[in-house]
This record gives sequence, structure tokens and C-alpha cells, in this order.
Amino acid sequence: MNKQPVVFLDRDGTLNVEVGYIRNLDDLVLIDGAAEAVRKLNQAGIAAILVTNQTGAARGYYAESHIHALNARLLRLLEENNAHLDHVYYCPHLEEGTVEPFNRACDCRKPAVGMVEQAYAEHPELDKTRSFVIGDKATDVELAQNCGARGILVTTGYGEAVLKGEYQHVVKPDYQAPSIVEAVDWILNQVKVVH
Repeated sequence: MNKQPVVFLDRDGTLNVEVGYIRNLDDLVLIDGAAEAVRKLNQAGIAAILVTNQTGAARGYYAESHIHALNARLLRLLEENNAHLDHVYYCPHLEEGTVEPFNRACDCRKPAVGMVEQAYAEHPELDKTRSFVIGDKATDVELAQNCGARGILVTTGYGEAVLKGEYQHVVKPDYQAPSIVEAVDWILNQVKVVH
């Protein structure tokens, strides 16, 4: 079986505009070029998989069903632009959260690799040797390092603040891009070089 390259994508600040905790579905808006970038992955036969930390339910901001509704809106916005995510994974946990059963330690909250390992277990066609993570936080780059993928930090969302040491902590990504558009172009070149 031919193995499929894979890109694990963060959501907020990477695919959609970072606005903090999204309480209104209409506030989830795609970043310019995000749908085009995902479509390029689709056309190249590269799996596009969402891996996102979503602690709003653990913090009591909204029900877990709202996380599902937000992800459904994201999928719909992408589909309206002829793009799709192959699979969606999210972590609702936060150890210091206030709402059970989400207020616990877990192995899926990035930078832990639980969501990535679940994707590999459920989809054996994915190629671990040609895997990438795109995100706007230090935890996204660390996820890449923890699972043997190449990490791309985008400067949309919190990315610029991460690079300046003003948010989370400074990390060394394999590549730094202004947005998901340039990140995907870099990945397409990397995958082409391997073949």
C-alpha cells in the first residue's frame, strides 16, 4: 500500500482568524487563503487532518456540542471553497478546568501526541515519515517535534508573539511562514523533493 503524506493542522489562528473563545458560530471566519491552501493539499493527495485543543467546555464557556458546531462550520466553509479536511480530532481537556469530565490530565492536549497517534491508529495509510504540523503556537511546533513530524509556525494568530517570546515560549520550527498558504507551498516542495 502506498503511504499518504499527512499535514496536521491547528484550527484557531491557522485556518480561521484568532478571536479568542468563539461563542458565536458566525465569528469563525477563514483566514484569507486557508481554503485554497487546504485545497492544494487535497489536490496533491496529502491528508489534511485537524488537531485542535479546545478548552472552552472545560472552562465552562460553552457545551461540548458547541465545539462540534464550530468544527462543522469550519468544514462547511472549506467545502464551500472546494476544500476538505480528511479527519477532525480535538482535545476538550484542561486539567485546571472547572467542568467534569473535561477537567483532567490527558495524553491528547497538544503538545502531547494523543490526537496524532489516534489518527495513525485509525488511518494506517498515513505516512509518518512524510508528516507535517502547521500551527500558530509553540505547542504546535512541539507537537511536531514530539511525533517526529516537521513543524511549521505560521505568524497568523499567535505566531508573531511566539517568535518574539511574548506568548507561550520561543521554539525553533522547521519552517516559519506568514500564513498557511506559504506553509503549504513549502510542504508541497518538501514532498516533491522526497519523490
